[in-house]
Amino acid sequence: MSQPEYRLRVPVLSRNNLDFPDIETAQQQRDGLVAVGGDLSPARIQAAYRQGIFPWYSPDEPIMWWSFAQRMVLFPAELKVSRSLAKNLRNKPYAVTMNYAFRQVIANCAQTPRPGQNGTWLSAEMQQAYYSLHQQQYACSFECWYRDTDGNTILAGGLYGVLIGQIFYGESMFAHASDASKIAFVHAVHYLQQQGVPLIDCQVYTDYLASFGARKIPYAEFAACLHEFNPRSLAQPDSFKSQILADNGVIPLPRDNPELNY
Repeated sequence: MSQPEYRLRVPVLSRNNLDFPDIETAQQQRDGLVAVGGDLSPARIQAAYRQGIFPWYSPDEPIMWWSFAQRMVLFPAELKVSRSLAKNLRNKPYAVTMNYAFRQVIANCAQTPRPGQNGTWLSAEMQQAYYSLHQQQYACSFECWYRDTDGNTILAGGLYGVLIGQIFYGESMFAHASDASKIAFVHAVHYLQQQGVPLIDCQVYTDYLASFGARKIPYAEFAACLHEFNPRSLAQPDSFKSQILADNGVIPLPRDNPELNY
């Protein structure tokens, strides 16, 4: 099929309703491209994630919505931590927080250069969309803090994602120092597991995620998990508040952050 024919056959979403086309058809005929268009309103993004659909597109493209036939996921009980990372988790000076610096995390995810990528898919529009979800307590961040050579506390790495019911949908991560995103990720997985989260959506395969124990499952199995766990509540009602998850000697953190005590 030529590129023009491919694009002509992609359904276009209306801004007036939140319905998505059939996912199985998208997986069979369009490599998982469910639709284009619509908007990035919090209601639409929530409706998409509840079905296993996520937005992914470049700034010069229309909004594109995807759901692949094979889904990369991590079951927290299957988390793997390498020996070297386990040593750093015990001995390295760091702090890990949740929802302490959401805007800074997503901005760093957008700005950090990545091998094989020219530019970023996290446009200003996308960043604002996820921040709106964060304000409604449907998106959260995990931050890793180090001390620099002058003794100042710096944001060294982190990640963010969407949290609906008992499913965490990982979106992006960054690191400006060795193991910073890995340390944030391990503590995030442990915290989410404590809150009753049985599955973390990683979307697509990467060697990085596979090294932590993430693996591909068929969409049908993934959809069954969504159906079961999206309607359920987390273990603690205040689990979304800004909080310190770990302190290996970096506290105190900067106290002039407007996102603290969100």
